[in-house]
Amino acid sequence: MTFWEKLLGAVADTASNALSAVVEAIRTVFEGDPETRRKVAFSVAIIALSAKMAKADGIVSEAEVAAFRRIFEFPPEEAKNVARLYNLARQDVAGFEAYAERLAGLCATCESNCPVLEDVIDGLFHIAKADGLIHESEYAFLTRVAEIFGIGDEHFARITARHVYVEGKDPYRVLGVSPSDDFASIRKHYRGLVSEHHPDRLIARGVPAEFHAIANDRMAQLNAAYRAIERERRAA
Repeated sequence: MTFWEKLLGAVADTASNALSAVVEAIRTVFEGDPETRRKVAFSVAIIALSAKMAKADGIVSEAEVAAFRRIFEFPPEEAKNVARLYNLARQDVAGFEAYAERLAGLCATCESNCPVLEDVIDGLFHIAKADGLIHESEYAFLTRVAEIFGIGDEHFARITARHVYVEGKDPYRVLGVSPSDDFASIRKHYRGLVSEHHPDRLIARGVPAEFHAIANDRMAQLNAAYRAIERERRAA
């Protein structure tokens, strides 16, 4: 039995079809296997919240579905199980806030700004911008999810800067530093971010391999931002 079948079987055994039952299934069915529990929790988070976010602007576009498939690859034989969970998320009357709160509870042992929750926000941004525009309602959705996750305003601004930019990317915002900072401090901060967000770290915290494209894109943006600042400082 695959973990998708196991998960959905546990949900089917509950008295309610509310998505909160999925979270409880993650907590109980996979209780003895922390690595599998983390993997399942992250996968379910992306499926469930992306399904709910896709409804935020009232339209589930083909581009959003394609983006979902790019960052969430699964064996063809699991397509029906994943679709069942996606549809369950769309129909759940509990709403995204209740689900996000329960998901955040799975990271209760982490300090604020749990890295897995940031990975979830990054994945949702990738899906939201797939149609070329992050709608106001989608941004409000992402802002609220980040708030529930305990991601502070400055941290969320840094995540947003990697995905949303009207007049070109601001490398300082991407790195979360100030133009008034000396370059040595910027370099130290950048190296800390590289260490924190290296793709190998996703493996260590149980994020499925299918999502490593998110980490690779994040690293590319951090590196590009640092190089832009470095060139600017050398030219000054």
